[in-house]
Amino acid sequence: MAGIMGNQMLMVALAWHMYDITLSAWDLGLVGLFQFIPALLLTLPAGHVADRLHRGRIFAACMALQAVVAALLAAATQGGFATREMIFGLSVALGLARAFQMPVQQALTPLLVPQHLLQRAIALSSSGLQVAVIGGPALGGLLYAAGPTTVYACCAALLLGSCLLTLTVRYAHKPSLQAATWRTVLAGVEYVWQRKVLLGATSLDLFAVLLGGATALLPIYARDILDTGPMGLGLLRAAPAVGALVMSLVLLRWPIERRVGHKLLASVAAFGLATIVFGLSTHFGLSLLALALSGAADNISVVMRLTLMQMETPDELRGRVSAVNSIFIGASNQLGEFESGATAALWGPVGSVVVGGCGTLLIAAGWLKLFPSLAKRDRMQ
Repeated sequence: MAGIMGNQMLMVALAWHMYDITLSAWDLGLVGLFQFIPALLLTLPAGHVADRLHRGRIFAACMALQAVVAALLAAATQGGFATREMIFGLSVALGLARAFQMPVQQALTPLLVPQHLLQRAIALSSSGLQVAVIGGPALGGLLYAAGPTTVYACCAALLLGSCLLTLTVRYAHKPSLQAATWRTVLAGVEYVWQRKVLLGATSLDLFAVLLGGATALLPIYARDILDTGPMGLGLLRAAPAVGALVMSLVLLRWPIERRVGHKLLASVAAFGLATIVFGLSTHFGLSLLALALSGAADNISVVMRLTLMQMETPDELRGRVSAVNSIFIGASNQLGEFESGATAALWGPVGSVVVGGCGTLLIAAGWLKLFPSLAKRDRMQ
């Protein structure tokens, strides 16, 4: 929770800071691209590392690197030498940390709970993370009123605290004994490719969020369309997490047990509809509601996909399969931010978000035909 809160505060401050410097939708998109490139290149090797080394210690190292980035941003802002190019460079470092963080974070949970509690454990973990995702942007937007230096310093403290707390995690570590060859590094790719349920579930997230994500454009909506400031941006960033938190608590109490394939596709379609409503809205309250509904729908997809993935994968491959999933998630988030910035530069922010939401609806419909084994999946096991 401390690490995700620090990361979310950092993302809010970084986006607003960049827009303050450049007033460019294109540069907002490039921030996402510079985070995505190292994640794309390093995530598969990171999955192999996650199967060989202690996953908790790798996660702690990722938190430490992000704490250093936040401290550098605080010093640069205080010293007056924070520039567009520096933000791009530190975005690369954040992408590097994310390349290792996401596989180990996903592959760690199944080692801490019995399998029959896995869906509830993932929902519980999601609840805790969403609390951080809600509090982080809101607190980041509030603190930004005192200047970006204040936000960056708080981020550094939270991320360092996360690093120290994670070092206390204990589990029975059973490292993979396979040597690092191209075949072993790519074993997760081969495993997912051969199992169409996993391939359909992971690629569904890639294309849906790639088209339907609007996070990169929230500074433009906050300032130019909804006429609010940094605090309003923090609330917009937090709104999807509010919806996701509520839904994760629902899933914690009532886990999805039947017709999981159809419900997964329906949740993606609902995400697309909520995105369209947000794109067309000029009222701050309606925009918050639409983002909250999109977060609720997305959380159903996240919990179901992660549960399916962990139940379908043996532990000796979980790091590498999680790495494949992380590439899909990273592509949908970071590359999606670049896509949003690029299309907004061409069509304007409203056109970019609405067209993306329509594309998400088409993806949900198309996956019914392309992956019938996923659509017809009845139970998690």
